[in-house]
Amino acid sequence: MYSLFASLVEALAGLLEPLFAASATAAAIVAFTMLVRIALHPLARAAARGEKARRKLAPRLAAVRKKHAKNPERMQKEILALHAEEKISPFAGILPTLLQLPIFFVMYHVFSSAKVGDEANELLGHRLFAAPLGSRWADALADGGVLGPQGVVYAGLFLVIAAVATWSFLRARRNAAGAELPQPTLGAGTANTPGTGLLKWLPLLSFGTLVTAAVVPLAAGLYVATTTAWTVAERAWLHRERPADGPAQAPAVERSKKAGPVARAR
Repeated sequence: MYSLFASLVEALAGLLEPLFAASATAAAIVAFTMLVRIALHPLARAAARGEKARRKLAPRLAAVRKKHAKNPERMQKEILALHAEEKISPFAGILPTLLQLPIFFVMYHVFSSAKVGDEANELLGHRLFAAPLGSRWADALADGGVLGPQGVVYAGLFLVIAAVATWSFLRARRNAAGAELPQPTLGAGTANTPGTGLLKWLPLLSFGTLVTAAVVPLAAGLYVATTTAWTVAERAWLHRERPADGPAQAPAVERSKKAGPVARAR
């Protein structure tokens, strides 16, 4: 499969060469990544539906765990019965995600390895402007520094990744602040509210992509930046709030309160 993916990227680069000239292979990596993510979108939709189903069931599961905390066997039976009653698999949202991982692994290998099968990886011999796709940020720093020809290419890549990571961070913090799902009880007198402890800092993990892009070959950095941006945008779309979801109904409730008892009686 490694050779197949590499051949497809090379073919796509040939089609894009009239538009992107020497940077056609870099453009092909971005385009091929997007095409693969489009093909995998049905799995992403299935994963999102599973996440929403499990989130909806979370308050009832928390109540079952609390009620049968001293009887693990009874707790497990009640949890399985609850999933069966709601026709929700305990693995809802997880299996579609796992099915995508082998494809992501193959793509990362194709864009980061010096060899594809028994042959040299020709993709890494091309360039994105002044930077070879097989080079790393350390090579760019050694050849002209941060503002050198290669350094500027990496600066642009890091800027894109930082913008995506910042959006992901702000969105995750906003969602965490508005979360109202009950959390598992940690013990008597222990506060465990959304947005506290470790959960408060989890959104910072989105900036880990910057570190990855700095240490892998530029081709892999382009892939990581593209697939990360796609993931963030896709999740924002699939998990967007709709009027029926609840929060959007708040203004109507507020208007009803401001209208007073007389207006409501009418």
